[in-house]
Formats: sequence, C-alpha cells, structure tokens
Amino acid sequence: EISAASSEQSAGVAQVGEAVTQMDQTTQQSAALVEEMAAAASSLRSQAQDLVQAVSVFRLEREAAQPLALSGA
Repeated sequence: EISAASSEQSAGVAQVGEAVTQMDQTTQQSAALVEEMAAAASSLRSQAQDLVQAVSVFRLEREAAQPLALSGA
C-alpha cells in the first residue's frame, strides 16, 4: 500500500513538473510575441509618421475639401 501511494505521488510530481515546463515554454513564447508586437507597433508608428510627412505636401482648395452631395433619385 505504501509502495502504491509512493508511486502515485511520484507520478503526480512528474505531472506537476511537466505542467510547469509547459507553462515556462508558454511564458517564453508569449514574451517573444510581445517583443515582436512591440517591434511591429514601433515600425507601424514610424511608417505612419513617414506617410503623414509624405502627404503633408499636398494641399486641397477649401471648396474641393468639402464632401460632394450625391445626386439621388
């Protein structure tokens, strides 16, 4: 009976160890994804700033800037 309980306890400890290992791997993957998303956000911000600068040379006449009314039936 003690041997069976010891085997069960050993199996339980092994399962906990596997779960902790999986959690560690998931945490590392999440951290890597966070870094990738931060880099992507920074790149997107830079591209948006470049786009704003590129289109800032264009000017519309005040009348042309107003939306046109659609002629309907």
